[in-house]
Amino acid sequence: MAETTWEAVAASTSWLDNSNGTGDHELTCRILKVTEEAGEAAAAWIGALGRNPRKGVTHTREQTAAELADVVISSLVAISSLGFDPQDTVDECARKVLGRLPSGEDDRRDPSTGDGSRRTGS
Repeated sequence: MAETTWEAVAASTSWLDNSNGTGDHELTCRILKVTEEAGEAAAAWIGALGRNPRKGVTHTREQTAAELADVVISSLVAISSLGFDPQDTVDECARKVLGRLPSGEDDRRDPSTGDGSRRTGS
């Protein structure tokens, strides 16, 4: 992630610490903020698909992506607020994910299909 990401996380954490303190109640609020942002991402995706017949299409994929980015930033702030280095925590998680993924060429999925079907050829 870009340096501005980590700067934003550090600045946000510091601002929240100074404004609201660092007690368990505040940490709970920061963790719950992740869920709030995830709900906004879900609502944006529902809106992008036009799944609410009363409202129709209300959002775009770009707006959905922006809401998902809010989830990421909120998560990183929550990790930092718990006293962990968010970059180290994300890196460790990424290593675990990579360790679970298949390593053979035949196991790779083609992201261009949008449905996770296997690649054909190389």
